[in-house]
Amino acid sequence: MQKNIYLDYVATTPVDKKVFQKMKPYFSEKFGNPSSVHSFGQEAMQAVDDARENIAKFLSCSSSSEILFTSGATESNNMAIRGVLRKYYTNLGKDAPIPHIIISAFEHHSVLTTCEELEKEKLAEVSYLPIENNGIIKTETIKKAIKKTTLLISIMYVNNEIGTIQPIEEVGKIIATENVIRKEDGMSKIFFHTDAVQAINYLDCDVQKLGVDLLSFSGHKIYGPKGVGVLYIKKGTAIKRIQDGGDQEYKMRAGTYNVPSIVGLGEAVKQIIEHSSEQNNRNNKIKDLRDYLISKVLKEIPNTYLNGSLEKRTPNNVNFRFDNIEGEGLLLSLDMEGIYASTGSACSSGSLNPSHVLLALGLKHEQAHGSLRLTLGKETTREEIDFTIEKIKTIVKRLRKISGNVLDEF
Repeated sequence: MQKNIYLDYVATTPVDKKVFQKMKPYFSEKFGNPSSVHSFGQEAMQAVDDARENIAKFLSCSSSSEILFTSGATESNNMAIRGVLRKYYTNLGKDAPIPHIIISAFEHHSVLTTCEELEKEKLAEVSYLPIENNGIIKTETIKKAIKKTTLLISIMYVNNEIGTIQPIEEVGKIIATENVIRKEDGMSKIFFHTDAVQAINYLDCDVQKLGVDLLSFSGHKIYGPKGVGVLYIKKGTAIKRIQDGGDQEYKMRAGTYNVPSIVGLGEAVKQIIEHSSEQNNRNNKIKDLRDYLISKVLKEIPNTYLNGSLEKRTPNNVNFRFDNIEGEGLLLSLDMEGIYASTGSACSSGSLNPSHVLLALGLKHEQAHGSLRLTLGKETTREEIDFTIEKIKTIVKRLRKISGNVLDEF
């Protein structure tokens, strides 16, 4: 009998049962439009406000009004970058000096592509900072890249493909120090944004500690629903709406509220807050399984490597590289065994190009093509990991034999 082993939790998670139960009434019983002034609509608005309060508490915001609901992290990332830029040009005019943006070379496509488009439109100058081969950006690299025209720095908290954790708090301190000097010199402030999509379940996301002005995340990565996300905007951040048509979300994001999903996102975050000790135990269990998986595969399959740092990565992420293996072939073979994994970001699954993240680590194209991402969740078991390891061993051996590149029998 074929097993069904899901090891793609970084792509998306199942909706938690408690989250789903919380959402259900807002599909058909409490379906009012929160923008309506009557009590039926205001009941829905109260649910939206409660979700906003939960998220503000989790992020340690100074006010719940700093939380904006979006359709997901892609929209949040676009709003953060384009919104700051739009405000800049609104204040200074179209003939203002072209502002400078700093990002890492392995940001999520919603940040990377947005910045590339802004360059093409000649609205911004962008620096794409290199990453060390362990998947971590050096803070000194960011510090050296800052110019007089730097307006925005966007560095992801956790990389979505290899799970490496970036020194966001340290970067926040560097920017804060720079902003003190700028204020004294009468210069404009540098704003700091982080894509925290993969961090919410595992890391401290206190925005005060991180020193960020803007932070993005989405619901479906934390056992909440798809189609909903958050953009934290620190009070006083110079940002302008990029979507017109209504006055929702403090006149920052037009469009009818997605009440069921907002409620679900708020409940998913509430579960993290209320079960923090349980969450820590669960994360430790996931980390133990991750370390076991890494150890066994690296030991038992020759010419296999771990992409990214072992120490500075989230507990759930494993990204292997197999010499003389085509990742797609390995992925499809695993799928036939009922094991669901990935070769990289779900957002670029239709692309035949090698992962920009792995290329940023310094890998060659053929090495990047031979990678496999396995990501664990709260339902993952030791039995599933053992079964997966055995199947990977068998498939790798077979694929290497077919390709004529048999590397050390095992």
